[in-house]
Amino acid sequence: MLSDRRPILFANARIVDPSRNLDIVGDLLIADGVIREAKKGIGAAGVPEGTDVIDCRNKVIAPGLVDMRAFIGEPGAGHRETLASASQAAAAGGVTTIICPPDTSPVIDDPATVDFVLRRARDTAIVHVHPMAALTKGLHGKEMTEIGLLKAAGAVAFTDGEKSITNAQVMRRALTYARDFDALIVHQTEDPDLIGDGVMNEGEFAARLGLLGIPSAAETVMLERDIRMVALTGGRYHAASVTCAESLEVLRRAKEAGLNVTASASINHLSLNENDIGPYRTFLKVSPPLRSERDRTALVAAVGKGLIDVVMSDHNPQDVETKRLPFAEAAPGAIGLETMLTAGLRLVHNGEIELITLLRAMSTRPAELLGLPGGSLRSGAPADVIVIDMDVPWIVDPDELKSKCGNTPFDEARMTGRVVRTIVSGRTVYELV
Repeated sequence: MLSDRRPILFANARIVDPSRNLDIVGDLLIADGVIREAKKGIGAAGVPEGTDVIDCRNKVIAPGLVDMRAFIGEPGAGHRETLASASQAAAAGGVTTIICPPDTSPVIDDPATVDFVLRRARDTAIVHVHPMAALTKGLHGKEMTEIGLLKAAGAVAFTDGEKSITNAQVMRRALTYARDFDALIVHQTEDPDLIGDGVMNEGEFAARLGLLGIPSAAETVMLERDIRMVALTGGRYHAASVTCAESLEVLRRAKEAGLNVTASASINHLSLNENDIGPYRTFLKVSPPLRSERDRTALVAAVGKGLIDVVMSDHNPQDVETKRLPFAEAAPGAIGLETMLTAGLRLVHNGEIELITLLRAMSTRPAELLGLPGGSLRSGAPADVIVIDMDVPWIVDPDELKSKCGNTPFDEARMTGRVVRTIVSGRTVYELV
């Protein structure tokens, strides 16, 4: 930690709190690990003795980000990422809460492993870490895990990570069983048979590169099936990573029908498209694949309208041995904890989305869906706060990133805006120097 928990007054800041639809110039006071006030005109006179007063003129104060999907290697793949390194990367990117999927080794499919992750995070991480537990044992898609026991142990949601459950009966039973515990099912909507040996989005560009394509139908077919299972069971369902315009129509119909359905999109699919792959750049090989520019703009519009609820990093570190290969052979995945917000600010600067809307999808909404206390600057809320300089220019240098792996799709990208201070539970855990 960089500081103690003495009171802090952020003065003259632009305060953006999506939980109250608030966007004002004012002051924010933190004391005893919670937010005391966030309003116009607190002033230094009425604050506790010893308060650290920081002038935040021309800077934004916002709730810390809640990243709903970020792979962490512990247990079993610490060479890719540890809880300690992931939390350092998260703090540098303004992420105060990480939600990690269960596809570790061993799989997070029993209460003891949930407990291990929570204890290990408590001892080594500088941000909050909450695990999602496996929906099926061993991620094999056949036998359900003990959802009630896993939730009681601290799992915030249930998923088979990057694997899709192809057996509709298993999905139906899982949704039914989870409903009784008010548990959220997070599902990767990709039909593995339609994916086949595909490595990028199906279309003209894939054909030009001589690479096998993955049709958008691989996503929409699975999503359509899942929505029908939700209608049958009444369960809580979250599509893990929506990537194409056709899926948005499926989501729209589900929400209009009153089903308890939500969805995420990754910052990669909101800010990049298939053409960015260029000359076989493996750092842009992700799963699901980057889609067309038409799909990208449709996703951004869907976030703006609230049709897509959450924007996540889909942080997936891969080492040199798995990325420095021919495109078809390289492992999919990109790191994103440190660049999620700044890549999103590109969309804000371009006029594609409002800042408060972006922050709602990155903080307030995921906290609501997962039943976590963050994502708000209300009085009494946990003091998980970030300070953003919207105008500072910088270039992404993989050697300076805090993740253990450097597979960023924004390698050497010119960015405008970044987090300059991150506070978790009232303590400063990151400060740009």
